[in-house]
Amino acid sequence: MSKVEHPLHALNAFIPQGSFDAVVSLINEYKVHLTVTKARKSVLGDYRHASRGAHHKITVNGNLNQYEFLITLLHELAHLLCFEQFGNRVEAHGREWKNMYGHLLHSFIQLDIFPADIKKSLHKTLLNPAATANGETDLLLVLRRYNTIKKEGVVVLAHLPDGTHFEEAKGRVFRKLKLRRKRIECVELSTGHIYLFSALTEVKPLEKRA
Repeated sequence: MSKVEHPLHALNAFIPQGSFDAVVSLINEYKVHLTVTKARKSVLGDYRHASRGAHHKITVNGNLNQYEFLITLLHELAHLLCFEQFGNRVEAHGREWKNMYGHLLHSFIQLDIFPADIKKSLHKTLLNPAATANGETDLLLVLRRYNTIKKEGVVVLAHLPDGTHFEEAKGRVFRKLKLRRKRIECVELSTGHIYLFSALTEVKPLEKRA
């Protein structure tokens, strides 16, 4: 996995203005080795607890916008705090982790560093945090409004009206059918097979075929 090491002052380029002191305080207090990585499809961040004298290790994808980067970092820091207090005696995303994550989110919301729409979505997250950063679909849809790099002709599947035809990354063509819980049911036009997509999937809208 490609990694990029950054001195702490370089964090200013990855996190919202006004959050640096609070983030660095946590990193120093818990002796975190933070690594910024290239984009990974399966995860936004990762945590490995300290062992044999080594520091706690957290990785966060460097392609995330400043708000998504910070919230992903807080998600992983909550794992660290949970391990510090409970070790391996509790579930990875159980009540104890949710309490830690909620406490961190609340403390950073108080810094008044988030736009109003993100702050509103974070307050909803506080009620029941998801087990993975990728699981926070509604929150991520809001966060990704702030991506600085926009892909031409590409949209998030959740934003397409039902019935729209689209092309996914491998070139297959589908029609969007309906939301099923947190996944979106779509039919592949060439086979008639039904597939479930993440609401966050990036696709290219197409003109309807006859």
